[in-house]
Parts: sequence; C-alpha cells; structure tokens
Amino acid sequence: MNTVKAAGLVLALLMASGCAGPELDDGQAPRLQETFAPADRQKMPDLTGTAIDGRPIAVHDYRGNVLVVNAWASWCGPCRAEARDFSAVNTTLHTRGVRVMGVDTDASGAAGAAFAREHHVTYRSLHDPRTAQLLRIPKRLVSPQGYPYTFIVDRQGRIAAARMGQISRAELTALVEPLL
Repeated sequence: MNTVKAAGLVLALLMASGCAGPELDDGQAPRLQETFAPADRQKMPDLTGTAIDGRPIAVHDYRGNVLVVNAWASWCGPCRAEARDFSAVNTTLHTRGVRVMGVDTDASGAAGAAFAREHHVTYRSLHDPRTAQLLRIPKRLVSPQGYPYTFIVDRQGRIAAARMGQISRAELTALVEPLL
C-alpha cells in the first residue's frame, strides 16, 4: 500500500472513531473531566449563530437554566453513541431547569440535520462548521482537536464542568445534579 493510501486510511479511521490527540498546540493536555468551584468558574462565551433548523440560537437564550453544551460532528462515533443520552437528559430534567444545546461542527448543515433526525435529538444545535464559535471557549478546558466534548454551565452563565470524550447519561446527570 502506498503512503498516500495509508495516510488516507488512517485519517478515515480516526474520523470514524471520533478520535484525535488530546494534546494542545502548546503541549498542555487538558484533563478528561474537570469540575470547578463557583469562585473558579469562567464565564461561558455567548456562542451565537444559526441552528441546524435554520433559526437563530445563542447561549444567552438559556440563561437562568443549567445548560449542557455538547460539541459534536455527525461522522464522530462517540458523538453518535451519546446523542440519545443527551436527549434523555434534556427531556427528563427539562422541568428542573436543565437545557441541552448542541454545537454541530459538520461542514454541511444538512449532515447535522440528518444526524439529529436519525438519533431523535430533542435539543437544538448551533451550526458552527468553521468552529469560530467554539474557539471562543476559554483555553485548556478541552482539546478542540477531537470530538465530542461537553460543558456544563451553571444558572449564572459560568462553566461549572468540562468533559472531553463520550459521556453517559449517568455521568452527565451526576455533573448536572449539584447545580439544580
């Protein structure tokens, strides 16, 4: 197999698995999961734009609620595996003030919309194909080089937890519960 084909195969496997190296450009690796005491919480940037449903969406629309922000892509295996868990949390904890907002990084809004339909996603997702909005997140909380990653935002709009990689419904609920 020639080098170009081998490199293409490796890239395809990485994309299909949702894998990417956890190292940041400066060599500082973020932790898989980190929670922050109220005094140490940074403000969540007001990610804004158009959702995959074509309507405007912004983090500030959710202020006053506990917000789960999940960065995903339709080609990411772990993103596909966790989508129903995010929908379940969005549905079961909605009356307690929990909301989920996705950030779809697919190049095509149609791919994100198809993903949402296929996985019965119950929450809205910002379409951020160039990750311009995600790059506004404070540095070193997650590795922006791999998906999925998740932020838990408290009712005051501050980042209470950051998580890299796939997260289960039980793990997500455990991060959200203390903020309710």
